[in-house]
Amino acid sequence: MTFKDFNLKPKLIETIDNIGFREPSPIQKEAIPIILNGRDVIGQAQTGTGKTAAFGLPILNMIDPKRGIDALVIVPTRELAMQVSDELYRFGREIGIKTATVYGGASYSRQIDRVNQADIIVATPGRLLDLLESKKIDISPRFVVLDEADEMLDMGFLEEIKEIFKYLPKERQTLMFSATMPKQIKDLALEILRTPETITITKRERTNQDITQKFYVVSENERDDALLRLIDYINPSKCIIFCRMKREVDRLSSYMTSQGFKVASLHGDMEQKQREQTIRAFKNGLADIFIATDVAARGLDVNDVSHVFNYHIPFDSESYVHRIGRTGRAGKKGEAITLVTPDELKTIKRIEKDVGAKLISKVIPTKQELKNKKDSDLLLKIANTEITAEGIEIVKSLQHDIDIVTIAQLLASMVREEKVKVKGKDNIGLSKKEIEKLMAKSYKRRERFKKGRKRAFKRAKRR
Repeated sequence: MTFKDFNLKPKLIETIDNIGFREPSPIQKEAIPIILNGRDVIGQAQTGTGKTAAFGLPILNMIDPKRGIDALVIVPTRELAMQVSDELYRFGREIGIKTATVYGGASYSRQIDRVNQADIIVATPGRLLDLLESKKIDISPRFVVLDEADEMLDMGFLEEIKEIFKYLPKERQTLMFSATMPKQIKDLALEILRTPETITITKRERTNQDITQKFYVVSENERDDALLRLIDYINPSKCIIFCRMKREVDRLSSYMTSQGFKVASLHGDMEQKQREQTIRAFKNGLADIFIATDVAARGLDVNDVSHVFNYHIPFDSESYVHRIGRTGRAGKKGEAITLVTPDELKTIKRIEKDVGAKLISKVIPTKQELKNKKDSDLLLKIANTEITAEGIEIVKSLQHDIDIVTIAQLLASMVREEKVKVKGKDNIGLSKKEIEKLMAKSYKRRERFKKGRKRAFKRAKRR
């Protein structure tokens, strides 16, 4: 099955092809035809299964640009709002559809201006309810999506959601997506949906079990040092480093090349011929390190990649799965390593939940640990080196003037000086205790936030 089978607008199909989507995911196969038929939907599926396209493509196909705000997507967090908005904009740009993102902590006036020019709003519940109650915006969307419903329940937004629906037109098509279906979410579905069609995509292990997944907590300005230290310590045979932005790929490629690494890079601004040459160089061993944006995560088929590094954690779980899937192929073991700052730890938790796998917290090796590792590797290499005729001749020549023990010591010292070079500061990133403390603090902050939301909503209702 392809996206053409859904009979979407030609411009929309063209955009899907250009983005690189070929075959619909299970949730897309089931949801798109039902939504196009005008039915309400309850979709139970994990983040990273392609839900945004599952509701976004049929809505974009049916939207009327003359109506103003014709679609509303409600999501639990600012990060998800920006991500969903970007994806809908990417799909709808060629058909002239504009999106506006509405979330707390940003300028009211700027968001209202964008809402007045948009066809789709992607919003978090608190700010959206604020704008509706204060009559700063007045909307009548025909399509309403409640995304990550269980997450909104977990964050204490359930009452706000119920209030928001009082401001929305009765005649609408409503789509609800949730990874789990606790009783309160089922009850909410009965309130806001009309005879919905239910789609369940069963949870499965979405990441290859041959891939070990680790993360390291570092400061923003330590990313380069941390990456170099880890590559020095692990000594991967062939690895891919993923960055979020094109300019980051270019900068990191120049930096890694200056440090003596054989590097190839790939991003969306490169012409097809240049892309093919870069991938060929990596496949043929002319480069050991491949630095790329997510454009390379789909369709890059190299079987002997031992490690994937996420220089920045991806915005969504689907990108994470595609990235790390470049290693652990053809029955081989692989390792995925992600660098995060303390503020990004909550994203690690979300990815673990979405992909059904545990990411192991690790600490960047110290300078001394790296020296010890290099010494061990050197001893192993010496022990496994085959003696050649040329080597025997060199030792015979030296024996005329130097005893055999001194010869061995001199050669070992020379090799060690060349091989055991360690750059950077002694300690990079957070210690294990610091990471554990941050994780506990993050959990407590989330619980306080949930209680605070409930108290604030009760106070607002009394007023």
